[in-house]
Amino acid sequence: MATPQPQPAKKGPKKNGTQDTILISEIRDGIVVMRDGSLRAVVMASAINFDLMSPQERDSVEYAYQSFLNSLHFPVQILIKSQKLDLDNYIAKLAQLRQDQDNDLLGLLMDDYIANIQSLVDEVNIMDKQFYVVVPFFPPAMTKVKKGNLATGLMGALKQQDVTTVNETDFAAFKEELTQRVQMVSSGLSQMGVRNIPLNTQELIELYYSSYNPDVAQNQRLTEAAQLQTAAVTKGEGQAPTQLAQGGPF
Repeated sequence: MATPQPQPAKKGPKKNGTQDTILISEIRDGIVVMRDGSLRAVVMASAINFDLMSPQERDSVEYAYQSFLNSLHFPVQILIKSQKLDLDNYIAKLAQLRQDQDNDLLGLLMDDYIANIQSLVDEVNIMDKQFYVVVPFFPPAMTKVKKGNLATGLMGALKQQDVTTVNETDFAAFKEELTQRVQMVSSGLSQMGVRNIPLNTQELIELYYSSYNPDVAQNQRLTEAAQLQTAAVTKGEGQAPTQLAQGGPF
């Protein structure tokens, strides 16, 4: 009588991890490479006080902004990031300066100042606003965009995205085109009196890190990207073991 052979276990649907829902493939040379092969550059911009300007200055800024928008032949994204201002390091630095202060009068004034700052931080959430302009570049093969409604767009963002590989030759050409776009955006912002600077690799990593982890980023600082020597940990294939093998070390 033949012994029945055990049937292989059926594989269930693959569950998407956190890394699968992030649309970023890598960050290098001050450029964000998306999983679909497109590129992004981020320009940090300053704020201007429009209310305190004279009517002539307001008209000048409005005309410059209108000319800036009309000169663009590609889409841009204006991002305003608002987060709680962390003054712990500032207060700690003041406390250290207070300990090194030998003048009694200046010491009392510093004590009052530190107490006022600490009381203000405890009672009021001091917010800091940062302004960014995201400049994209889509390779020629991606010019055709599939149309869909909002529901299909949200479902597509939650699905696992295939990673598109970009070779070094294409990346250099795409980077040059993106750099020209960044220079055009930077020139247009400067004409409005807005100071701006493109973010480098480390600044981009910190920006996305604080955006995806707003609470953790306040207490855990990132290491400089140039100092990282450990290989990146990626998600493996297959299912995790449910129990330890017999005779194992544990």
